Amino acid sequence: MNSIVVGLQWGDEGKGKIIDYLCQDKDIIVRFQGGNNAGHTVVVDNKKFVFHLIPSGILRDDKICAIGNGVVVDPKVLVEEITELKAKGVKISSGNLKISPFCHLIMPYHRVMDELKELKRSKKIGTTKRGIGPCYVDKVTRCGIRMIDFIDDETFTDKLRSNLEEKNETFNKVFGHDGLTFDDIYNEYAKLAQIIKPYVCDFVDFFEDCKDRSFLFEGAQGTFLDVDFGTYPFVTSSSVIAPNALLGAGLASVKIDEICGVAKAYTTRVGEGPFPTELDGKDAEYFRTIGGEFGATTGRPRRCGWLDLVLLKRAVKVNNITKLILTKLDILDDMDTIKVCTKYVNADGSEVRGFPADLGKISPVYTEFSGWHKPSKDALKFDDLAPEAQDYIAFIESFLGVRVGYVSVGEKREAVLEKFK
Repeated sequence: MNSIVVGLQWGDEGKGKIIDYLCQDKDIIVRFQGGNNAGHTVVVDNKKFVFHLIPSGILRDDKICAIGNGVVVDPKVLVEEITELKAKGVKISSGNLKISPFCHLIMPYHRVMDELKELKRSKKIGTTKRGIGPCYVDKVTRCGIRMIDFIDDETFTDKLRSNLEEKNETFNKVFGHDGLTFDDIYNEYAKLAQIIKPYVCDFVDFFEDCKDRSFLFEGAQGTFLDVDFGTYPFVTSSSVIAPNALLGAGLASVKIDEICGVAKAYTTRVGEGPFPTELDGKDAEYFRTIGGEFGATTGRPRRCGWLDLVLLKRAVKVNNITKLILTKLDILDDMDTIKVCTKYVNADGSEVRGFPADLGKISPVYTEFSGWHKPSKDALKFDDLAPEAQDYIAFIESFLGVRVGYVSVGEKREAVLEKFK
């Protein structure tokens, strides 16, 4: 069975853990978009692993993990991630980690540009300043450096020199920045190229040879950070939704059997942009503290709010979700009352028809549920959950028209309850 796993909110839904769990019966795990602005966290034997570029399936010895052409790769971050994982005992070699030659590279000038543009904006987007957007810009304007260029010293030298001439002129004239020097970047990055080169693999031929094996396609971020369908302009710079999986992986010959959507039992987002169910004060602090809601990549405190089913229903449609996976149910355990947004209203109180173009101009209407005050972490199977928790999940299923396949009730690898396969 071949599966796609995507986030249904604004990212940080706990996809890393879910991917680690679901890939038990998969052969090849492919990351298909985004860059190191995303972070997936998995806890195994009380040891925490944070992934930024490498699929979390690398923790299982018999899996092949692939970084697809739709991903933008910061070579420095990738080498650091490989080094850190190896230091923790994770086996990584050219046999179990493959990188597409058509990935575009995030270079130091992309990170500088990202920061300078954010500082100059009158209305901040909340970028992670990792250089993701500027790298995708170069890809589309056809001046990017691809992995295949990077590992060829002559090509890399020519492209780096050409790009620096253009970037430095912009830095100087537009931002008053001194710019970057060729030698500093080349001397560092040429060494990184030699470390990464053994992992580079032509995916077209590789996937053709593996087409009868089982695949899991891993997305980063969440549906409402999608550059087309998200809360633009407060979005990422790639298409994060399920239909992009095969394009971002460079694989057309595989039939997709299921599309799994991951959502928290409440809602969070990082950065700027509209957030209809956002809480403040002690309620927000409860979720942030009990749920550990701080960015895996940036460490920034996440904005927190109630579950938004109107938002999720839109995400289910956009991704054609066939199975819902609910995470962090246990964070709700000690609440007396739990709220869920079930519709939006306009400023005049009239109900919003369809999905609004601007989430900043509507207000949420809530349905309330009684809390359960029973530790979900103690459950060994779905039926062990409190009846009120099961009612909460049943309501979500009914509203969205999609069944919940799994419920995560803790950060540990094994804290996943199967509801149906």
